[in-house]
Amino acid sequence: MAKRQSLKELQERLAQRLTAARSEGVTASWLAVEVGSQRCLLPLVQSGEIFPWTPVQGVPYTRPWYVGVANLRGGLFGVVDLAALLNASAGSGSAVADRVTSESRLVSLHAALGVNAVLWVDRLLGLRGGAAFVRVDDAPAQAPRWLTRVLVDAKGDAWQELDLQVLVNDPAFLAIAA
Repeated sequence: MAKRQSLKELQERLAQRLTAARSEGVTASWLAVEVGSQRCLLPLVQSGEIFPWTPVQGVPYTRPWYVGVANLRGGLFGVVDLAALLNASAGSGSAVADRVTSESRLVSLHAALGVNAVLWVDRLLGLRGGAAFVRVDDAPAQAPRWLTRVLVDAKGDAWQELDLQVLVNDPAFLAIAA
């Protein structure tokens, strides 16, 4: 019964937030996530569903950032450790079980991108729109093409924007064999 009450409360809160967003005219462009100590922005139009952490079946002889496959809603998805892919976390080489927390999430790539993959993020930080940022900088030097630019918010925090469409077309991303 408690689960039903919690679900009902969640639905009510979401409905209130949607109503408030419509009346305020706020539009979100990105899903804000935390990966290691780095803040990232995933374009909403290129992102799919958000899943809680689920057990992952490891796949041998793959790159360190390819964790394995997970069964999500009856479909098999490749699980990509975004921290290891970005080299954003010194602990990215540690065991998966040591890094998974109650806030760990799997963010699927939009179906239109044609890749059954999810990105493992450490924590969701909400939605962000362009008005949340005061400055835009170029991507770091030597960054892959899918790291597009850095947006800086009013607090001075830097957010790395990812272009998921460019990522899924990157030959290095598609070649998971070690």
